[in-house]
Amino acid sequence: MIRSMTAFASGERGTPWGALSCELRSVNHRFLETGLRLAEELRTLEPLLRERVAARVQRGKLDLVMRLRAPEAASSLTVNEALLGQLGELARRLDAQFPSLQVQFTDLLQLPGVLQTPVADGEALQAQALELLDQVLDEFIAAREREGASLAGAIRERVDAVERIAGEVRVLVPDIREGQRAKLAARLADLPHPVDPGRAEQELVLWLQKLDVDEELDRLTSHITEIRRILAQKGQAVGRRLDFLLQEFNREANTLGSKSVDARTSAAAVELKVLIDQIREQVQNIE
Repeated sequence: MIRSMTAFASGERGTPWGALSCELRSVNHRFLETGLRLAEELRTLEPLLRERVAARVQRGKLDLVMRLRAPEAASSLTVNEALLGQLGELARRLDAQFPSLQVQFTDLLQLPGVLQTPVADGEALQAQALELLDQVLDEFIAAREREGASLAGAIRERVDAVERIAGEVRVLVPDIREGQRAKLAARLADLPHPVDPGRAEQELVLWLQKLDVDEELDRLTSHITEIRRILAQKGQAVGRRLDFLLQEFNREANTLGSKSVDARTSAAAVELKVLIDQIREQVQNIE
C-alpha cells in the first residue's frame, strides 16, 4: 500500500514510575533519518529504538520523543519510617543536653533518606517503552497509509488524464501526416522546375519519420501501465521508483513537443508536462 512520508502519532501509558509518553512525527526526506529525544532513564534504549523504527519505516525525516513524567508527589513519595523513628529518638535523647535546640517534623523530612521516591526498574521500564513504541508505530503507519491512499488517488486521476491526451494525439497523427504531405506536395508544385517524383517521395518519407511520434506514444502507454502496477503494490516503499518513472514520462513529453508541427500536438505536449509536474509533486510525498 502506498504510504505518505508525512504523519504524526502519539501515545501514553501509566507505569509505576510515572506516565510514559511517546510522539512520532515525520516529513519528507530522500532517506530515513531518525532523531531521538529520550528521557534519561531510556538513553540506553536508543540503538534498539532506532532498529525498531527502521524495521517498519524506510524513508522520511522522523522525530521520536519519549518522556517519563514523574507521578504526583502524594503517590510518589514514601517515608522511611524506621529511619524517621531513629531520628526522633535521637532528638528526644539530645533534648536535655541541648534544651535550646528545637527540631521540627518538617526538618526531619528534609534529612537524606527520610523521603524516598520509587526507583525505576530499568528492564521493566524499557519493556514498557518498547511496547508503547510498537503501539505508536502502528498508528503512525496507519496515518501514513491513509494519506498515501489519498496521494495515490490524486496520481491515478492525473495518469488517467495523461492516457486520455496520449490517445487524442494518437488519433490526430494520421491527419497531421496527411496535412504535412499535402503541404509538401503544394510546395513542390510551386517550384519552377519539376522534381523527380521518386526523390520527392523519398524526401517526404524521411521528413515524416523525423516527425513520427508513434514510439513516444507507445513508451508513454508503457509507462502508464507501469505506474499503475506500482501504485497497486502492497507493503513496499515505491517513492524512488515512481520518481524515476516520472523522469521517463517527462522525456516522452519533451520529445513529443520537439517533434510537433501542429498546434494541437504542441498544446497536448504542454498539457502533458503540466500533469507530469503535478504527479511529481505528489510523488515527492510518497515513501
